[in-house]
Amino acid sequence: MDAILGAIEWLNSTTAGASDVILNITNTIWTYFLFAALIIVGLIITIWTRGIQFRGLGEMFRTLKDPAGTEQDGSKGISAFRAFTVSAASRVGTGNIAGVAIAITMGGPGAVFWMWVIASVGAASAFAESLLGQLYKERGKDSYIGGPAYYMKRGLNAKWLGLIFVAFIVVTYAFVFVAVQTNAIVDATSTSFGVDVTGTNGMGYRLLVGVIIMALTAAIIFGGIRTISSVTEWLVPVMAVLYVGLGLLVVILNIGAIPGMIVEIVQGAFGIREFGVGGLMGALLWGMKRGLLSNEAGMGTAPNAGATAVVSHPAKQGFVQSLGVYFDTILICSITAFVVLIYKPEYGVEAQGASLTQTALASELGGWAVHFLSIAITLFAFSSIIGNYYYGESNIRFVTESRVPMFIFRVIVLFFVFFGAIASLNLLWNTADLLNAGMVVVNLTAVMLLMPKVIKVLKNYEAQRKAGKEPVFHREDLPEANLAAWDGRDEIASNEFWETRALQIVEAKEAKQQARDSRRS
Repeated sequence: MDAILGAIEWLNSTTAGASDVILNITNTIWTYFLFAALIIVGLIITIWTRGIQFRGLGEMFRTLKDPAGTEQDGSKGISAFRAFTVSAASRVGTGNIAGVAIAITMGGPGAVFWMWVIASVGAASAFAESLLGQLYKERGKDSYIGGPAYYMKRGLNAKWLGLIFVAFIVVTYAFVFVAVQTNAIVDATSTSFGVDVTGTNGMGYRLLVGVIIMALTAAIIFGGIRTISSVTEWLVPVMAVLYVGLGLLVVILNIGAIPGMIVEIVQGAFGIREFGVGGLMGALLWGMKRGLLSNEAGMGTAPNAGATAVVSHPAKQGFVQSLGVYFDTILICSITAFVVLIYKPEYGVEAQGASLTQTALASELGGWAVHFLSIAITLFAFSSIIGNYYYGESNIRFVTESRVPMFIFRVIVLFFVFFGAIASLNLLWNTADLLNAGMVVVNLTAVMLLMPKVIKVLKNYEAQRKAGKEPVFHREDLPEANLAAWDGRDEIASNEFWETRALQIVEAKEAKQQARDSRRS
């Protein structure tokens, strides 16, 4: 045991320098390129779609309630809501609690404003990428699969670009981000139990938590997407409602302080008053980095979950995943931000994560809130591990469906789940930010090149809605989209799903509605 603890201490000390190097590279990329690219691309898509993320709010809630269609074998497919919860399981995690706290302590209150901005423009990017994920989805072993790698291969005829994206998302999400989530669980639960995990004495606790989370993860990820979605379907709504309810209680108890906080957020966002590190630029960078990590708009992750849904039109998952961005950042991240700002933390001195949010809640509601939030963070983080793993799995399947590589991939994931319990917080977050940048660049390049097809599919959807119909998409509606089905080995002459399955979904939905109407009469 002493040898193991010594090796872990050596690992953390030797990676401290690497963490600083990664941070410097990341800040350079974000400062001189990425933050501007995100806003510009988001605004272009917003203009191109005529503000679909704003005018489509009603459709977002309507399509979320769509029932699941049936698979080709007659089994019930994955519904729009279940696909939404898989993506929400990844979105709603430590970024909402630890990430927001880090953004505020390092960038000041103004970081919150820029989180809102990246969510507002990013929701348009989320619409476009998730529509494409549905449009170019393929039939997998136990569900439909899709995402950026698939629309790069099929829509752009650029499988090489898809392979680059696969490398980014597997390393970023299935490896680094699952480690980030475990790290947050250790941070939160140690605060609840009063364990000091900063030194050698706390390493035993870290090892214990790492083993437990690794075992629970193994039990789920070997069950496939149906097991994953069945878990997230109830876990995400329950934990979100509990956390939002507690946060709203704190806000209501301090309602008189909210106007002052809004002023501080605006002042910090535009450099009128400096709070954190770097003034205006610091607030902007920290807000956008943490906002992107939280809502994932434009990163190419949500399309992997959205593609699993059995729906009648590709645009439906575009609407559903846009709603996910608002749900994540405008609602949950804002709740965390207000709770932290009420506590009035010290800005620009040290990055503080989940433990700061816990302390802030406890100061308002009492010590029990620390334990409540420990449970909430554990649920948030664990559901994110599940969602992040699936993003990796669906992209591994882009390369191969063989069982042996998939088994090896799952074992590596479990290693990183455990590694997160013993690794440095700064190393994990800085690495995540750097890899985020690569994913965004590759994905948004493909999305922009495919935007003409996005617009045609959207117009098709809107024309049917205007005519009072339930939108159904057919392969011949977009013949230039190269929608021949693909089973991973052989091209098939036509896309069976977009020729027949979509219509059957609507017919089944109408039949159920007629049955309900007849019972009422």
